[in-house]
Amino acid sequence: MKNIDNAATSKISPFKKLTPEQEMLVNDIIAFTKQHLTENYPAIYTIYGDAGTGKSVILSQLFARIQTEARTQKNSSLYHTNNYFLVNHPEILKVYKEIAGPIKELYKKDFARPTSLINQLDKQKQTIDIAVIDEAHLLLSKPDHYNNFYHDNQLVEIIKRAKVVVIVFDQYQVLRMKSLWTPKRLQAITNQYPHKDYHLTHMFRMNASDELVKWFNDFTNYKLTPLPASARDHYDFRIYDDAEEMRKAIVRRNEEVGLSRILSTSGYPSTLDGGKHYIEEGRFKMPWDQYNYTVTPWAELPQTINEVGSIYTCQGFDLNYTGIIIGPPISQTPQTHQLQVNLNRYTDIEAFKKRDDLTDPAEIESLEKRMIMNSLNVLFKRGVYGTYLYAHDPLLRHSLISLFEKAGLTFQKEEH
Repeated sequence: MKNIDNAATSKISPFKKLTPEQEMLVNDIIAFTKQHLTENYPAIYTIYGDAGTGKSVILSQLFARIQTEARTQKNSSLYHTNNYFLVNHPEILKVYKEIAGPIKELYKKDFARPTSLINQLDKQKQTIDIAVIDEAHLLLSKPDHYNNFYHDNQLVEIIKRAKVVVIVFDQYQVLRMKSLWTPKRLQAITNQYPHKDYHLTHMFRMNASDELVKWFNDFTNYKLTPLPASARDHYDFRIYDDAEEMRKAIVRRNEEVGLSRILSTSGYPSTLDGGKHYIEEGRFKMPWDQYNYTVTPWAELPQTINEVGSIYTCQGFDLNYTGIIIGPPISQTPQTHQLQVNLNRYTDIEAFKKRDDLTDPAEIESLEKRMIMNSLNVLFKRGVYGTYLYAHDPLLRHSLISLFEKAGLTFQKEEH
């Protein structure tokens, strides 16, 4: 049995030892920040990186150092600066606030949702010095009256109210039209100001081989490729033809090491049963994740082993083992090794709200399909020690099992 610290706070703790590259990056951002704080126009530092490349660890350390200098070091140019850490994801925000609790240089009020800060600054007629933004691909890029955001773009509004803005961005984690971002759309904003970019490439989260990570990336780019022989090297990768068998295996992993969950893409019509929305796949029947009113992240609640996690509860988090259901929107094109997205099978109606700046039906369709593959990419990149897959589409399910066998991969069935 592995000795694992499952707390999300430990994964992005400001006290976590950085690699030389991460240390260099944090120092470079601080130097960039100090250089531009005294200028009369904003400056932006963008960190690009796929899921699991350590973006949040870097930001956590960066912000802790900034706030330590701002609150304790009188000889620093950061002393008495007014700075905020922003993230547009309630579950991740809970983790940062929990980290802030025991560290005297970090206050819980330093961490906020972007809309809350924008509206607060407007009310007080104030600006800030530094804004550090995690998961910038979740920033709203259109008005969202439901969330009290009445401007056109959250990043633009934050830049107007700050001297230096530091963001992390992953184009493959864009999931909703109201948060539509592409590198081109992002750079159209950042390139108007003094800016610096950095690209993170090393996968830290998953113990999987580089070849298996590439296989996942190919999959979310519509290509079904042969599985590498290294797929199970130091990593528990499995393909199942029975979702219930996969669930039992994940329950066993959860009993052994904790923080193991079933996850799924959208694509299951709402059939409310006892007030819950269930996913059914053969013998498998489990409810979707419930709204989490607690301060504890969804995956750290013991009872959520009996729920199916979604992009909205697992994005940004590590899980030890994941059992992923590839739902009805993603299937294999017959007689090919290509995958297709079936927009008519997608059931997350919130994702595809219309935008005034998008009128070309072909572009809209392409973006919507990309977002569905992005949602699968988010799920694929959660499992630290293992990923188990089950596909709703019978052809895809058969092909995955065949690829697993052709690569000479096997695993022991769970004992019951």
